[in-house]
Amino acid sequence: MRLKRLVTAVLATVAVLADTGAAAGGAVVAGEQVPITAPPPGSGDWNQQRFGGQAPPDPASAAPAVVAAFFGGLPEVERQLLVARFPLVVGNLDGAPPGLRYRANAVALATEQRRELAVAADPGRPARERASAADRAAVCRRLLHPGRRILAFDPRGRGLVTEVYGDLAAAQRIAVLIPGADADLGHFDRRQDPLRSPAGMARALRAEEERQAPAARTAVIAWVGYTTPVGLGPDTATARLADAAAPRLGRLLAGLAATTRRPAAPPTLLCHSYGSVVCGVAAPHIHRARPTGVDPTGLTDAVVFGSPGLGVDHADQLGAGVRLWAARNPSDWIGDVPYVEIAGLGHGADPVDPAFGARVVSSAGATGHAGYLAPGTASLRNFAAIALGRYGNVN
Repeated sequence: MRLKRLVTAVLATVAVLADTGAAAGGAVVAGEQVPITAPPPGSGDWNQQRFGGQAPPDPASAAPAVVAAFFGGLPEVERQLLVARFPLVVGNLDGAPPGLRYRANAVALATEQRRELAVAADPGRPARERASAADRAAVCRRLLHPGRRILAFDPRGRGLVTEVYGDLAAAQRIAVLIPGADADLGHFDRRQDPLRSPAGMARALRAEEERQAPAARTAVIAWVGYTTPVGLGPDTATARLADAAAPRLGRLLAGLAATTRRPAAPPTLLCHSYGSVVCGVAAPHIHRARPTGVDPTGLTDAVVFGSPGLGVDHADQLGAGVRLWAARNPSDWIGDVPYVEIAGLGHGADPVDPAFGARVVSSAGATGHAGYLAPGTASLRNFAAIALGRYGNVN
């Protein structure tokens, strides 16, 4: 009987583990997503190139430190030629110089915009396809706005995108936002209700960092570098997509370690909703490689909020390199999720349960599943203080 109750409870997660917007809108049950795990388009031709008789780093397997060394040995003219010929490879290659990646992704976004505009203008296409293409072209146009720093862009599937707010080259404190369900190219930067989008959350966090520490040099990265669950689909109740995402998050962090030289600490991870499942899978494997000048034994701060669980029963199972913080406000529907795991369904224990072992922080003033970074909330103040390393200001 107890097993039956557990199975029933876990199956119930399929009905609730979706982003607030989808849940509130009564979204139709979606099918399983196919995660993007292959190297970016153009990698095959890239691997056929030779530089001084040597092959370039393979995008599928080369360590970011190897990538950084490769680009460090190239003259600027050759770097720019690679941007022009292989924008999707260079733009998605962790370990490549961030500034070069920004330029490569501008090229890739402009190419995608032109492609989508051509589809939108084709009278032979179905009306729905033309409208979708026009919407996607508009998203690309907004991301091409001067001053935006797009660290990664992949047009495959629903689209992946990563943006930097601040100057990575000068930043002493870096934070990485890992979003949950329904995050993709089309939902990366919502004009309405921006705090339901990765870009809006990242901007809010950096603004709060600047308010608390105007002289601090900070950067916040909104990372939609993995295929997220959609709507009320089965993917929300399993770690399948998180398992595919974790190595990609690990490569991002290794790339930051290889290309940033000023940080005073490892990047802080802020993991929202299903993004906390990704962080739970990645945590035991976070490399201890640190930028020059950073204590190699330093802990990585990971903040999980609106979390359905991290796939473990206790914080100790995340490994010795992570210091875990957790927040959930009383009105967040995620609190109704059954915090169990059985037969691969569910995501384990509740991270705000005192027995779990996380440092629970206040989210006073926050409402709902997407309100944690709203101005004036205790959660926003606490998250920024953690990202700044001002632990004495956290409550």
